[in-house]
Order: sequence, then structure tokens, then C-alpha cells
Amino acid sequence: MMGAEPRKVSRVKLSVGIIVTSCFTLSALANFVDVLRLASDEGDRSERKNCDWRILSDTMNPVRSSCGLNIQPDQRLGDPSRFDYIAVVGGLIERSSDISFPYRRFLHEAVQLRVPLIGICTGSFLLYKLNLLDGYKCCVSWFHHHDFIEYCGGPDPVSDRMFVVDRDRLTCPGGNSSAYLAAWIVQRHIGETSARKSLRMLNIADLAGPDETQPGFPMNVETKVPLLRKAMLFMHQNLDAALTVDLVSKYVGLSRRQLERKFTDDLGITPSQAIRRIRLEHAELLLLTTHKSLADIALETGFSDASHLVRIFRHYRGITPNAFRSPACA
Repeated sequence: MMGAEPRKVSRVKLSVGIIVTSCFTLSALANFVDVLRLASDEGDRSERKNCDWRILSDTMNPVRSSCGLNIQPDQRLGDPSRFDYIAVVGGLIERSSDISFPYRRFLHEAVQLRVPLIGICTGSFLLYKLNLLDGYKCCVSWFHHHDFIEYCGGPDPVSDRMFVVDRDRLTCPGGNSSAYLAAWIVQRHIGETSARKSLRMLNIADLAGPDETQPGFPMNVETKVPLLRKAMLFMHQNLDAALTVDLVSKYVGLSRRQLERKFTDDLGITPSQAIRRIRLEHAELLLLTTHKSLADIALETGFSDASHLVRIFRHYRGITPNAFRSPACA
């Protein structure tokens, strides 16, 4: 479907119907819509010359976001074929499938009419639960990688990419990736100039394609090399497993020696040191922000037991985990 010419369903070049679920993420919606808004006219007047976007509803009741602000829908669901795309914006995982039958019927009808679907933030969770991502790749945040597997019971999602375009399904983890995905759509329907203009006006870096690596995984070591970011994301996602450098090198498609050379040349550390650093940093985060026991933290961060965590932590941090822990969580 994505290889075909875009279907023009109105006088504008791009029309998107948007469904927001209960407790949706406001920034994911705002970033996506603002790119459409800024690409829609020549200046910054928010005129809908090139693009049209509508918040759809079965009841027209306001929808509350996860931050507490409400969005007022503009149109009832109606015929999905009047749009070039239907987007679903999710938020809190436990509410991501909390939609009524009319929404479910509308989304299935959109598929029958060959209208491409977009899953934004945990909107992809909903699409998967409705069997609308069967056989498709799905992109979620690195932060929600395991949540997707646990909640949806599905295959491993893509969580090392900014967004994924798989035929007539487009998915992204939210945040700035919503803007990048919207810009990709704008570039396809309206033009590259409009896409670049939108991102510049939002003070977002230049266009990013589906192969761009997600920037958000928490590690103090920074690199712009996509392959190394992919390797470190894999380390972070599997820090509670028996992770080895050989497994990481196999995942990124390099020999162990090639991977070690890339790490030392660009970061000045070996892959083994990167794995240890990720585990220690995550242990620090859990020590400062949770009441979990040392045994539980050790298990979650890939150490064999609490004694192993204490020994490694004291060696590299100079203090014990309990001394490092904030008084509020001790």
C-alpha cells in the first residue's frame, strides 16, 4: 500500500483522522499535529491549505490526557475513507485498549477500505490488541519494549528505531518521533521543503528517517554512530539477562573483534565495560528512586546476587549501594 500513490480524498494534499485514547500522551499528539499545522500553509497562520487533521469521536465528549488536560473532538467517526491516514494516539498502557465498540469497528472498517493506520505512543498497543498489526513490524519506545511483550503477548517490537513504516502501518514511540513521523508523511504528500520547514519551526533537528536510532535510552556514554547506539540499546534492554559481547556482536551483525574496535575507537571503552556501566547506572537509578531490596536490584540489573552488586558497586563507585541510596529510600 505504501508504494502506491497517496489517495487524495479532499481538496487538501494530506488529511489525517486522529483517535485519542483515554489518558493519551499530550506531547505525542501535539508534536504530530504541529508538524501538519506548520506544513499546511506558507507562513505560521495555521491555515489548513495543504493539510487537514481532525480529532474523531463516537460521543464528542472531551478526552482527558495523562497530564490532566482535555481535548475536545471536532468530528464524529463517520466514513474513514475521507482521510489519507487514521492515527491512534495512546498513553497510559493500562488504558490503551479502553475504547468503545464504535472505535473498534471504525478502525477495522478503515483497514477494509485500505486506509493506512498510524500507531503513536501506545496507540500501537491498541492496534496490536485489535489484531490490526498482525504480520507487521511495530515500533515502540525502548522504555516500553518489555511492556509491549507482556501486555500484548506479541513478538519482539522494534525499539531501536525512530519509527517504522511497514506497508500501510506506521508506528512510532511518541515524543519527538511523532514529529519525525509526521514530517516523513508530509515529505511524501506535500514535499521535502514543507517537512523541513515544520521541523525547523519546532526547533527539532533535521529530517530523520525510519532507520534513525531512538535517542532516549538512559546512558551517560553518548555516540552518534547508529550501530553503536543500537548495540547499547540492546545491552540496556537485556541488562537483566546473561548478556555477553558475543550476543551483542551477533545482534548488530559484526564480529566480536569488529565491535570491540568500534567501541574503543569511538567511545574509548570496550563492549564489556559498556555493559557493566549500563548495569551500574541502572542500579543507581533504582537505588535513588525505588524501595527495592538489593537482591531485587541485583536481579534486575544483571548481577548474580546482592553480594556481587555490593562488591562491583564499591569497586567502581567507592561506596556501598546502601551508602549511595538516598535517605528517603534507604
